Amino acid sequence: MKRNKIVAGNWKMHFGPKEAAEFAQSLRNNLLDTHGVSVILCPPFLALKTVFDTVNGSEIKVGAQNMHWAEAGAFTGEITGAMIRETGTEYVILGHSERRHVFGESDEWINKKVHRSLKSGLIPIFCVGEKIEEREAEKTEQVIAKQLRVGLKGLSEADMETVIIAYEPVWAIGTGLTASPEQAAAVHQFIRGAIKTLFNSDVAESTWLLYGGSVKPENTIGLLSNKDIDGALVGGASMQLESFKGIIDEAGAIE
Repeated sequence: MKRNKIVAGNWKMHFGPKEAAEFAQSLRNNLLDTHGVSVILCPPFLALKTVFDTVNGSEIKVGAQNMHWAEAGAFTGEITGAMIRETGTEYVILGHSERRHVFGESDEWINKKVHRSLKSGLIPIFCVGEKIEEREAEKTEQVIAKQLRVGLKGLSEADMETVIIAYEPVWAIGTGLTASPEQAAAVHQFIRGAIKTLFNSDVAESTWLLYGGSVKPENTIGLLSNKDIDGALVGGASMQLESFKGIIDEAGAIE
């Protein structure tokens, strides 16, 4: 049985409300058929509501790029899951490598965010991945195992029904480098095995696993054809209409 793919676009710190709405409208106008692919747009916080209003009624969904773990409080500059949910947004990216390595977020912090996202009614896209020095030192599995163990700590099997995990090798983000289909497949297979150890085989098989790291239309089929890769978390290419639509079209063509 064919399992439909997920393609999520992370716009990072690009596109204010006006530009984001214009891009979302262009995508909606041009994406006449998603081929069963679940498309998620993740704009900056200020653009969440305008993008949601633009795509509402279509098959395109909206996700945030981060959130705080507290329900509310004295956390200047932060945003809660409830605030995000109020915009109509359904997803949130957590543990992205830039949050981990640029802003110093720990596995423990990310774990608290995952719990809060679920309590807020948001679907977390929980990111894991290794840096180039960790891969070269053959520590990829060690690093990802810890990120999974701590990041998913305290979650129930029922919680895992809505968790999406994205593997994004840090060395392939914004560099133009991409993990080969064989490299990506090996890590996704390892992640499924780790989830089986943490939970059980049913949870491992049902959890959606995405690949992120310089995904383009021309490498989509090679990456996403593997049975353990259920979709893509796309960065730069998600901000170019032709490229993003191309990735969605290619993902939908996979048997």
